[in-house]
Amino acid sequence: MISLPFIAVVVLIAFGLATVLFRKNMIKIVMGVSVIGSGVNLLLVSLGYRESAIAPIFTSAETTLMVLPTPQALTLTSIVISMAVTALMLALAVQIYRHYGSLSTEKRRLKE
Repeated sequence: MISLPFIAVVVLIAFGLATVLFRKNMIKIVMGVSVIGSGVNLLLVSLGYRESAIAPIFTSAETTLMVLPTPQALTLTSIVISMAVTALMLALAVQIYRHYGSLSTEKRRLKE
């Protein structure tokens, strides 16, 4: 059975991919890449979920069923990498705007 988080992952990644492919403004393309990253983060957290599980901390729990900690650690790493990539793409967009005077990919292609 497919659960709601996996449907949300597909919607987020599809929306981000459509934005990257069909928008001509570089800022919107950066936003699309960021939405794709958020979808991947949601996928990682969803993969580690276990129903009726407890947090993976040292405790005297009655049950040994715990949420998987590895996807959570990967998600934290992914968030940091996504922020660095977004900052780099925005810095490149600023430099392109300063050099060409526009953030449109079509106008950029016409100037070559």
